[in-house]
Amino acid sequence: MKIISNSVKDTLKFGSKIAKNLKKGDIICLLGELGSGKTVLAKGIIEALGVKRDKIISPTFCLIRQYHQAKFPVYHFDLYRLRRPHDILDLGYEEYLYGSGITIIEWADRLKILLPGRYLKITLSVRGENKRSISFSAIK
Repeated sequence: MKIISNSVKDTLKFGSKIAKNLKKGDIICLLGELGSGKTVLAKGIIEALGVKRDKIISPTFCLIRQYHQAKFPVYHFDLYRLRRPHDILDLGYEEYLYGSGITIIEWADRLKILLPGRYLKITLSVRGENKRSISFSAIK
């Protein structure tokens, strides 16, 4: 399935729609080039799960942010700065992925062989200054 977003507002709305169907244990892997809207989409999901927008901070410099004030615990990873997939093992990432919360992973392709077996794959692509293509597929 593919959707076109024409603005940041559209991308936040798509995130909100995704959140309505999430349940404990779900993993969302976000892929796409720099500036494609991964963080905006993640913010839309997290906000719709009950976290106030001003409390949502990108985990770019710390790799993971946890939100326990949401409908479910939310674990937001940003692996842009990850050098090797195995560098994440020190974080105990499996506890987040296979716990009772929702896990959102930006730059998930950097996990390579450590990617979970089941997840919602969302690929974002730049199609113009404000336009983004967002495609969804379930990986089982």
